[in-house]
Amino acid sequence: MTKRTSAKHKIDRRMGENIWGRPKSPVNKREYGPGQHGQRRKNKLSDFGTQLRAKQKLKGYYGDLTEKQFRKIYGEAERVRGDTGEMLIGLLERRLDAVVYRAKLVATIFAARQFVNHGHVLVNGRRVNIASYRVKEGDVIEVRQESKQMALILEAIQLTERDVPDYLEVDHSRLIVKFVRTPALGDVPYPVQMEPNLVVEYYAKN
Repeated sequence: MTKRTSAKHKIDRRMGENIWGRPKSPVNKREYGPGQHGQRRKNKLSDFGTQLRAKQKLKGYYGDLTEKQFRKIYGEAERVRGDTGEMLIGLLERRLDAVVYRAKLVATIFAARQFVNHGHVLVNGRRVNIASYRVKEGDVIEVRQESKQMALILEAIQLTERDVPDYLEVDHSRLIVKFVRTPALGDVPYPVQMEPNLVVEYYAKN
């Protein structure tokens, strides 16, 4: 098992949920946490624990972002007029690696980050190698010509475990994606329930 696969499995087991909806997630077989004492961790969570878990789950889903990265995104969401939780989801979904993952150009969010970092993606015809780059409505994301025959892309397109959401227009034959609009929480196809309202409560108190 690679270090990256091991990390994904550990996140799932720590959360006790299959947060990416993957068929090979270890929680499909065992729902307890990692480590020798994992099976004992069934105590009811406090309000703080519930809020912390919601933050860790959302942060982990987008490639296990660092606390500094996630706190910065939350700060931006907080400054925008409107529902902070909804704004947070919108900002996370506008990350370039999230768009590449949602469009099924790669199999996992971790692969999406690496795919972008290695320079395989163009945004409006310009190469962008920063996974956190924030796309705008109307932006066109494309796999560069030299990378279009990569096996991981062809394999990801065939995956049946998730569908492309309707806020993206995807042409898999040309490997072109258009970011149509910023989604609300209800538009995002999370395999598990995400609770950004609890994330807001967590940061309000800490």
